[in-house]
Amino acid sequence: MLLPFVEWMEASAMGTAIRESTWAFAFIESIHLLALSVIGGAVLVVDLRLLNLGLKKHSVAELARDAWKWQNVALVVLIFTGIGLFSSEALKCYYSTPFWVKMTTLVSAIFFSWVVRRRVIFAADGAVSPTARRTVALLSVTLWFVVAAAGRWIGFSG
Repeated sequence: MLLPFVEWMEASAMGTAIRESTWAFAFIESIHLLALSVIGGAVLVVDLRLLNLGLKKHSVAELARDAWKWQNVALVVLIFTGIGLFSSEALKCYYSTPFWVKMTTLVSAIFFSWVVRRRVIFAADGAVSPTARRTVALLSVTLWFVVAAAGRWIGFSG
């Protein structure tokens, strides 16, 4: 059921243009990696604060309000550039374990960020235990790290 869509994506005008261009894939991947870096920075600054490891003059909620905008804009850029990258080598991705690890973890990281982490970072002071805050921070960093690592792994597979 998914394979015909993947074949269509790879054969699409966008997929063909990116694949056949000398520079398009590298340019799009550069933007993709910049967006991932912005997400990583936005996540780290808040999660390190949740771990009580930095920026102690600012509340978690204060940092999160500033970082949340950057994280979400970068996520949109990440998704759109990812679609371009995927379309240029959709069949390779379809048969790639690292691709599916990345996609599964990406969906998990987005869900975790929007549902669990957001609730913790914007909770009133004292409403969430220090242990829960640390657990959320460590899970958040781990999920986004796996997204990034699996993305690199795609480039070295098949």
